[in-house]
Amino acid sequence: MHIWRHAALLVLISAALAGCASTRTDTKHWTAEQYYKAGEQALKDSNYTRALNMFEALRGHYPFGQLARQAQLETIYVYYKQNEPKSTVEAAQRFIKENPLSPEVAYAYYMQGLANFNAHTGIMDRLFPVDPSRVDVAPLKESFAAFKTLVEKYPHSRYAPDARRRMIFLRNELAQHQLYVASYYMKRGAYVAVINRCKLVLQDYPGAQATPRALRMMIAAYDKLGMHELAEQTRKVLVLNTPGDHARH
Repeated sequence: MHIWRHAALLVLISAALAGCASTRTDTKHWTAEQYYKAGEQALKDSNYTRALNMFEALRGHYPFGQLARQAQLETIYVYYKQNEPKSTVEAAQRFIKENPLSPEVAYAYYMQGLANFNAHTGIMDRLFPVDPSRVDVAPLKESFAAFKTLVEKYPHSRYAPDARRRMIFLRNELAQHQLYVASYYMKRGAYVAVINRCKLVLQDYPGAQATPRALRMMIAAYDKLGMHELAEQTRKVLVLNTPGDHARH
């Protein structure tokens, strides 16, 4: 009885291995269309590993042509669905480099921005370390830069409106982060550092919601340093931009 069980098991294993070998042999001579359709079906089935394999195989066997370019775009999306922002960005950058004249470059920039946006927004809702200046906001800046490139180069793209909305959010988030850092320095009497951080808000994120607060912090820092003339000039800028504001801090 045991011998027959082992024999049956060996038969099943052999059949499975033969099936795998048969699959590899079958796909080896597939057309670009067959690879693409298989990748699309795998994507619909949420089988992301197989989808990537099919799209990569397509590009490996048929590196030129519209389907190869489309496979690249699908690869970007698959990485995004797998929640792999780094791979998503790298795939998007690769497409942009290899297809600079393609109208789909707009999509690549959008996905590049979206990958970092989804992975790293919400920093204001998290607990900061002792020194908030050490919080890594580079991904947010990269997301902002990708969206900015998209709306500047492809202002009429279907992705541009959403990119603009996300840029507004990122601008406010990044400006707010600078003020968190400025507040940290203010408590420690590092007034020059406070002023520099507030200047970054005004220069890099014009129109941000944090602008009035940045100006008030600059006024307070200038006063602490005894630079009353600069404090008064900044106060005038604050009043011009926010009528009725009395430079509260």
